[in-house]
Amino acid sequence: MLQEQIFRISNEDEFEGLCMEVFRYQYNNNKVYNQFCALLQRTPDLVNSLAEIPFLPIEFFKNKTIISGNQPSQITFTSSGTTSANTSKHHVTDLRLYEKSFLTAFHNFYGDPREYIFLALLPSYLEREGSSLIYMVDSLIKNSDSPESGFYLHNLHELAEKLRELDKKDKKVFLIGVSFALLDLLEENTFHLKNTIVMETGGMKGRRKEMIRAELHHHLKKGFGIDAIHSEYGMTELLSQAYSKGNGVFECPPWMRILIRDPEDALSFQDEGRTGGINVIDLANINSCSFIATQDLGRKKNKEIEILGRFDNSDIRGCNLLLL
Repeated sequence: MLQEQIFRISNEDEFEGLCMEVFRYQYNNNKVYNQFCALLQRTPDLVNSLAEIPFLPIEFFKNKTIISGNQPSQITFTSSGTTSANTSKHHVTDLRLYEKSFLTAFHNFYGDPREYIFLALLPSYLEREGSSLIYMVDSLIKNSDSPESGFYLHNLHELAEKLRELDKKDKKVFLIGVSFALLDLLEENTFHLKNTIVMETGGMKGRRKEMIRAELHHHLKKGFGIDAIHSEYGMTELLSQAYSKGNGVFECPPWMRILIRDPEDALSFQDEGRTGGINVIDLANINSCSFIATQDLGRKKNKEIEILGRFDNSDIRGCNLLLL
């Protein structure tokens, strides 16, 4: 089965071959994607390479049910947004694939979750229903097998004391937080952490003035007393995430790729080092759509990706909405 091959990819040829198989499957089993491809005249008999596969605009998730196959949805993840914004809906028919994706990726980048104590500061996500990020972090907390792992909402003083206590005991801590909340924590606290990874998930969510990533990371590194700020790049419409261990440079797990499209021609791709729109291939998203054209801007060199912001006039939502 295709699902069994996704997490066994070991080289580029296997990845591209599986992309073609997933494209054919989704063309034949996803009504919305089928109609989109047909309008572009990109049918399986005319698509002979990865570069020719159509990428579904992410806006389709706001008004269409994007499902490949005939299985019922087990859970529906929704994007964050204001009351006036039409949020995206990702209907997930197999939660095991999502769990396999984020747990395998975390293990690839950071090791066994059981080695860490996870502290989560995600108030804007925790205060609403349907967040895929909360689902992922909750699973990491449970997999940590530590009673000291957990979520924090407005109890910033308690979180600050816990960070100092655990770091002093040389415990390996993973603090994951939305950007504005991490800055809130630092308004009344200064740290000198030696055993803690700090990961920001992006976005001020209207709570603070937006800032470029370099400025945000400067404030966070200074406040936490650490050399690097890690980041996660994911979104409601995907089942996989890219990670950065510093300097805003991201890498993908083997079943995920980020391509840079020409902003003037959505069906063409940019050369190495040039800025353009981000297209994401997420083969774990086989039961939805694995080929998505986002509204994010990026630049790519070899396997390293910079996430630079968003197109003008795009609605603000999702992870890593750090604007230029």
